[in-house]
Order: sequence, then C-alpha cells, then structure tokens
Amino acid sequence: MKKKITAVFLAVLMSLGLVSCGTDGENPSPDSPAKVELTVFAAASMTETLTEISSLYAEKRPEVHLVFNFDSSGTLKTQIQEGAGCDLFLSAGQKQMNQLDSAASPEVNTEGLDFVREGTRVDILENKVTLCVNEVNTAELAGFDDLAAALRDGSVLMAMGNSDVPVGQYTQKILQYYGLNEEELAAGGVISYGSNVKEVTTQISEGSVDCGIIYCTDAYSADLKVVDSATAQMCGQVIYPAAVMKNSRYPEEAEAFLDFLQTDECMDIFKTVGFSRIEG
Repeated sequence: MKKKITAVFLAVLMSLGLVSCGTDGENPSPDSPAKVELTVFAAASMTETLTEISSLYAEKRPEVHLVFNFDSSGTLKTQIQEGAGCDLFLSAGQKQMNQLDSAASPEVNTEGLDFVREGTRVDILENKVTLCVNEVNTAELAGFDDLAAALRDGSVLMAMGNSDVPVGQYTQKILQYYGLNEEELAAGGVISYGSNVKEVTTQISEGSVDCGIIYCTDAYSADLKVVDSATAQMCGQVIYPAAVMKNSRYPEEAEAFLDFLQTDECMDIFKTVGFSRIEG
C-alpha cells in the first residue's frame, strides 16, 4: 500500500515538474529586449501612411511598439506643451514645431518653449495644397481662379481648416492672395470650418459642401477629385518637420524610428499618396 502511495506521489511531483518546465519555457529569457512603447504625435494627414509603415517597422524592430496620436498639428502642439507624453512629433507645418523649439525665432516661439531635442529636427516631407470636389458634386470649378470668383458672388460653399490648423493657415494665405476677406466670407455663409484636415475631407466626401481645400494626400486617400494645386506663390511650401521631444522616455528609439522614416522604403510609401521627399 505504501509503495502505491509513494508511486502516486512521485507521479504527481513529476507532472507538476513538467508543467513548471513548460511554463518557464514560455517566459522570455533574461536576455530578451524589453518592450518599448514609443509615442508618436503626427499630423492627421499622415494617418494612412504611418499606419502602413508601422507594420513594416514591427517586423524590423519587434521590441518597439508604436503608439500614434493623430490630430491637427496645432492640437498636438498644445498637448505637448501641456505635458502630454510624446517621443516624436511630426507636424504638418513649421509654425507648430517652431513654437516648441528654443532655437526658433522669438517672434514665432513667443513663449520661449523648449521641447525639441537638440540636433534631431529635420524636414522630411513636402505636401501640396489642393482644391477638391467629390465625383458627384455639380460645382463647376476649374481652378482656384474660379473658386475666388464663386466666393465673391456667394455661389459656392467651401470647407477649410480652422486658423490653428496648418491646412487652414495655408488656405488663409490663398484667400489673401486673391484679396478675399475671410471674416466677410464666413459671415456671408460661404465657408464651413473643420478642426483638422480629416474633418474638411469628410465634408467634401459627404457632399455637405461644394468644395474644400485639403492636402493632395488626403484627396488621394478619400478618392476625391483634385481640381487644382496651389503654387508656392499662393501659400508657400507645405513642409513637414519632425523632431524628437526633450521629454522622450526613449530618445534613441525615437531617433531610430525617425531615421527609418527617411529611408527609401518609407519614402516609396509616402510617395504613393502624394508626399515628396525634401531634397538637399
């Protein structure tokens, strides 16, 4: 009887030992790299491309988990200023980055903010500002000249970004180029606003407006018809700067991802939606 009890007891111990070994085998070894959660704040116009790029990066750097916060550059700048954790900031305009950069002119960085990690800032992409309509819209606009005339006679409803959004600021420059008064147009009911470029794009896609001014990248993603592209004379170049933030928990990993974004592999993805590389 005692032999049977002993045998059963040993069998149980062996079984527990096997389970324990199996569990230990599933745990990462002490030499395995720790998971890094890298927080990237990026302009809403980069949503589709960065989402695709993140899948590529997961294959190359599986220990790095990318967490994106997509919104207007103005909103992202404010969140960073108020203390939100951000490792890497990609802005759709120089103004928002300058407002965080101690190396920028005091005329732009009026609050003397110092959030940009020295030596990491780089201009990585150029976009285009475009006049767009959806395929079923009946507005007969052949270009910005037609839009300016239609805004003057009140025969069109145009969507644009708010004044704190880069695409809205570019649109304001276009209105100024044509000598149009934005306040008067808004009071006359011919302007509809969006808090970021995605909201403006949605208004065009849904047909709640006759037309709108957005980036060519958003027009491509939403399958909208591009009627015209603004020249540099009309609104300047649309440059996207990027920089690692001083409060980054993982500055080396943030710089590594920023370097990856500038590779030919990533640039090919950016180019498919209308971005172009900054040369020189």
